[in-house]
Amino acid sequence: MTKVFNDRVLARPGARRTVRARAAAAEVTTGVARNANFGKLQAGYLFPEIARLRREHLERKPDAEIISLGIGDTTEPIPNVIADGMSGAALGLATREGYSGYGAEQGQGSLRERIAEVFYASTGVSSDEVFVSDGSKCDISRIQLMFGPGRKVAVQDPSYPAYVDTSVMMGHTGGYDSDVSQFNDVVYLSCTAANGFFPDLSAAKDTDIIFFCSPNNPTGAAATREQLEELVAHAKSIGAIVIYDAAYAIYIEDDSCPKSIFEIEGADEVAIETCSFSKYAGFTGVRLGWTVVPKKLKFADGTPVWNDYTRVMTTCFNGASNVAQAGGLACLSEEGLEAMYSTVGFYKENARMLSECFTNLGFTVFGGVNAPYVWVLFDGRSSWEVFAEILEKTDIVTTPGSGFGPGGEGAIRISAFGSRPNVEEAIKRFQTAFLNDESAACQRAM
Repeated sequence: MTKVFNDRVLARPGARRTVRARAAAAEVTTGVARNANFGKLQAGYLFPEIARLRREHLERKPDAEIISLGIGDTTEPIPNVIADGMSGAALGLATREGYSGYGAEQGQGSLRERIAEVFYASTGVSSDEVFVSDGSKCDISRIQLMFGPGRKVAVQDPSYPAYVDTSVMMGHTGGYDSDVSQFNDVVYLSCTAANGFFPDLSAAKDTDIIFFCSPNNPTGAAATREQLEELVAHAKSIGAIVIYDAAYAIYIEDDSCPKSIFEIEGADEVAIETCSFSKYAGFTGVRLGWTVVPKKLKFADGTPVWNDYTRVMTTCFNGASNVAQAGGLACLSEEGLEAMYSTVGFYKENARMLSECFTNLGFTVFGGVNAPYVWVLFDGRSSWEVFAEILEKTDIVTTPGSGFGPGGEGAIRISAFGSRPNVEEAIKRFQTAFLNDESAACQRAM
């Protein structure tokens, strides 16, 4: 009796053994068509692409001491008072009295109340309009899911790439036009030094959704009260909804720049605001954020947006981790707030030092005051080229401005999220690389 396994012929013991060559395996596919929108996306998402280039750099220079000032990932330990809140909750899970299972998908009531009290006391936002989550980035995707495909979208240019990429995934856009580095059917609102990083909103005359981030990532520019009043008035005039990203609002020190869009009268009729503990308390790995959906905000047929977002959260999300939410409550205690603001102050000092470094080197610099990012202009040069040059000369990872949209070409973003010794060392390396560099000197003279 002879049996065949995986193209190998197995004979009875003692019989002559033969082996057939394995046939080339045919590619196996399913009958499910790919989502065509994913085929429109360009290369990889910005930050994984930067991580890939960093790995390649280390393969070429294995002894390089890399300093990362690229992705906005926090570096400083979470303050003890906040960590103690989480550890206490975690240990409590091992006890009958402290154990908790599923919670409300919208978040623990005590945390929702405290967020409303601390960040929205003067705005009229109520605790049941606060939806606690695992972070703003995730909420942006859930908001897109709620709106559904085929919406007309406007974004600041440059801006956080998730706004455009999730819009592509949802089917809001046409194809990618490589000649202008833009997706068709997306309104790119140019934000440059020439217009004070606030766009001409008339370009968004027939949009459904306007993504707006203040302080802006990557430029660090914070919108003034007058500018946000203009944004709210424009949204009302065209019947659009503003998705307002306040992820860095705690860094604002200019009294003329609101920390929430709901400080603007009428914003609760046209805006959703999303925020996060990531850059407030070092929760980039803990994952905790929130989104405010006012009950006054309504779709064209009169349905409250709050109703549909509640359905999204209760259907697609089981609630933020109980342990993470305990950390959020600890952040918002009196002692926790003091510790949180101290951490923010540490990163703001890093930003000041980096901004001063490039200013003294003769570059045109923005940001670094109301935001943890420094925006340095290298006009006339490719952002990716500058990124590669800095990495090669200094072993420092930055972020190319064009990764945030075509309006970021010719600039790099430098993150203030780093340890003080690393930031001080980075400044020394920048000074060595650019102080006497002839090409840099020509660039500064442009």
